[in-house]
Amino acid sequence: MAMATQDYFAHSTAIIDQGAQIGKGTQIWHFSHLMGSCNVGAGCKLGQNVYIDANVTIGNGVKIQNNVSVFNGVIVEDDVFLGPSMVFTNVINPRSFIERKNMFRKTLVRKGATIGANATIICGVEIGAYAMIGAGAVVTKNVPAYALMKGNPARQAGWISEAGHTLKFDENNKLKHRSIQNSPLCEIYPESLGFPHINFLNLQ
Repeated sequence: MAMATQDYFAHSTAIIDQGAQIGKGTQIWHFSHLMGSCNVGAGCKLGQNVYIDANVTIGNGVKIQNNVSVFNGVIVEDDVFLGPSMVFTNVINPRSFIERKNMFRKTLVRKGATIGANATIICGVEIGAYAMIGAGAVVTKNVPAYALMKGNPARQAGWISEAGHTLKFDENNKLKHRSIQNSPLCEIYPESLGFPHINFLNLQ
């Protein structure tokens, strides 16, 4: 049985603590838990067994797949995709017998980024806009906008478009793509990162 509210949908098994702010059109599914003082934007989709900690900010249009915990210290901007069972951390050197709640390191996931299934994000990093973190990758340092990251530790394997396609470059480091072959965009170089003049949604 599901429960509807005025502005958002929450399954009857979801736990939403008093004080949680939830935007219009957001969907919250089975066994998820939102702590008070978290802020979840409009049009988000939270899958099963998602945990949103106190003081966490989630932007608009974010998709959080099953079994993801977003801990205090994490900021997620608009249109981010968090894949199944990916992991955030918020303390760099945890010990069960030492309380370090005042030592949380901020992690920022910029607009449009994707974090793949089972990836781990070590706290204190920034993931650039529209970056793509491959499944199972372990991110230990800042990630540039539009970067494609793979492996443990994660290393850059290329560049990615806003539409999620790998970008190809010729021997002169010029963008190669059939949709822009006759466009002035062919004169844009990767050194101009993060590609501020390119509408990557056109790179289909």
